[in-house]
Amino acid sequence: MDFILDNVLLIALAVVSGGMLFWPMMRGGSAGSAVGTAEAVRLINREKAVLIDVGEPAEYAGGHAANARNIPFGQVEASKDLPSNKALPLLLMCPTGARANRAAGLLRRLGYAQARAVSGGNRAWREAGLPMEKAPAAAADESAKPAKAGKASKAA
Repeated sequence: MDFILDNVLLIALAVVSGGMLFWPMMRGGSAGSAVGTAEAVRLINREKAVLIDVGEPAEYAGGHAANARNIPFGQVEASKDLPSNKALPLLLMCPTGARANRAAGLLRRLGYAQARAVSGGNRAWREAGLPMEKAPAAAADESAKPAKAGKASKAA
């Protein structure tokens, strides 16, 4: 009995830390949690996961994960660009991961049980050395240029 009384703090610490380790499993596991970049790559390669960037079009044009579809967060619920197969894993990204987490929750409520955010978003993707794309510079430049006029006439 003296052992228990002398070590009550250590015993309490062990019980609390053990409970914290088991809490995620008791709440339902990782089906709805975010995934890291390594797990995202595994899901893309082995389970044909679809990568969706929920950033705004300007953010998407500034840089996004290679082969990611752009469906802005505000349009996710009504988008026709989502896969019709709701069993496919969906990996959601945005510049930081915050909107992606909200979009994943929304898509899970819509029946996409395997919708998950990528932790850290595009920033983590880039830091992991994974392929990124930007909108072609020529396309961005063309939209900013005024229309060319015909040949200038020579004044004599």
